[in-house]
Amino acid sequence: MNTQRGTRAALPTGRVVLRDGRSLRLRPIRPDDKKRLEEFFYRLSPRSRYLRFQFPKTSISEQELAHYTHVTPPQGCAYVATRGEGEKERIVAVGRWDTLPDGRSAEVAFAVEDQLQMQGVGTALLEQLATAALRFNIQRFVAQVLVENTTMLDVFEHSGFKTTKRLEHGIYYCDIDLTQQDEFARRQAYREHVARAAGIRHLLCPRSIAVIGASRDPRKIGGALFRNLLQGGFTGPVFPVNPNVPSVAGVLAYPTILDVPGDVDLAIIAVPAPMVLEVVDQCAMKGVWGLVIISAGFGETGGEGMEREKALREKVLSYGMRLIGPNCLGVLNTHADVSMNATFAPVVPPPGKVSMASQSGALGIALLDYARAINLGMAYFVSMGNKVDVSSNDLLEFWEDDPSTSVILLYLESFGNPRKFSRIARRLTRTKPIIVVKGGRSAVGARATASHTGALAGTTVAVDALLRQAGVLQVNSIEELFGVAQVLAHQPPPKGNRVAIVTNAGGPGILAA
Repeated sequence: MNTQRGTRAALPTGRVVLRDGRSLRLRPIRPDDKKRLEEFFYRLSPRSRYLRFQFPKTSISEQELAHYTHVTPPQGCAYVATRGEGEKERIVAVGRWDTLPDGRSAEVAFAVEDQLQMQGVGTALLEQLATAALRFNIQRFVAQVLVENTTMLDVFEHSGFKTTKRLEHGIYYCDIDLTQQDEFARRQAYREHVARAAGIRHLLCPRSIAVIGASRDPRKIGGALFRNLLQGGFTGPVFPVNPNVPSVAGVLAYPTILDVPGDVDLAIIAVPAPMVLEVVDQCAMKGVWGLVIISAGFGETGGEGMEREKALREKVLSYGMRLIGPNCLGVLNTHADVSMNATFAPVVPPPGKVSMASQSGALGIALLDYARAINLGMAYFVSMGNKVDVSSNDLLEFWEDDPSTSVILLYLESFGNPRKFSRIARRLTRTKPIIVVKGGRSAVGARATASHTGALAGTTVAVDALLRQAGVLQVNSIEELFGVAQVLAHQPPPKGNRVAIVTNAGGPGILAA
């Protein structure tokens, strides 16, 4: 029975985005987690411990800790959700199944830190445990749940798996059929959609911003970006962070993000690459919600930069923050209730119905300039850079439900998860057109792409097929991109097939048809 798969190393690690948009790391439990698990147990409230163990459990023994942390599939499987890294990593939730004598079913149980309950952590653990169980031919979970544990009952009821239960002496005996995958997959996709959209909303609609690396020199990136925020009329407070000056553009400056008074939703980082990781640590200590990292010097430079980017990815994941960049131009939101120009571009397009994402920062400036020149109104602009975290998939999830976005433009050099892109785009293009111009289509262009954002461009044939099957409109140039966008922004696609072409010349009419 899948003996090669029955190792702890074979179980995948992952990431879950919660309902509020923050994220957690999911990984198999390890024997060295005993201290972390003990601390987690004593952080749980007495009520949470009672609901998990079904009696007022006040302590946990060394033998119990050893039992809970030494788990070997297929006899059992346990996943933990964690935050922090290294010695500061802490367990915030645990899910576990133990195989029953029939070998086809397993008993499952969960515990979630009180502050994170009702955020989708239990559901994420159930999804991960179910995936692992099916690998070992386990087809059903059983669980004993106290009648007052409505949160856990809701997790099972709304998971998408067929769940039956019976009540005996104040305990529900639940039976979860893991083989019913269709409804589970549909609900899983919807849960992911809601969570990822919430994460992007926090990044693009912040209530307060700190610019770390704000400069008195408007010719420097940090200086230009900070002034763009001020001149653009951002509706919340903007804090310049610079340890070397008392003020920037007439605004009191702070030595570090930790010295900024009040909460900070979004930190925009424009400091030399070697300083970024330390700044990210400080942002996590401050409780910053999300990051936009303008700084270059990461995966696009190879060698040391790639190692730095890997460390950045791990830090952001461990802290549960969301990140746009690094090596990017910034982000733009023209809505009157936000008015955020968090880019260092010298031009801003007027407000409108078009939202755009670009993998290239330098090209992003040209795109914004082009939009301004033809008076094409934009709702959002996002420069993704190296896509360490946020990708076009996340942005599509957000723009799908955004009422101010009618047309979506993408300049892409690579696809991080083509299958997910296709799934999201097929759903979205039923209501909103997506127009894509793909960089790096030639062999020379593909090599240039790899040295630009550290991305792998993919074969032209495969990309063309992917976009066509997803219902995406692919164009060959920036001029075509904006030409199609102008038409769709002012003339939405017809609802049906009753279309007439009126022309005074046969050739153009044939081309249009």
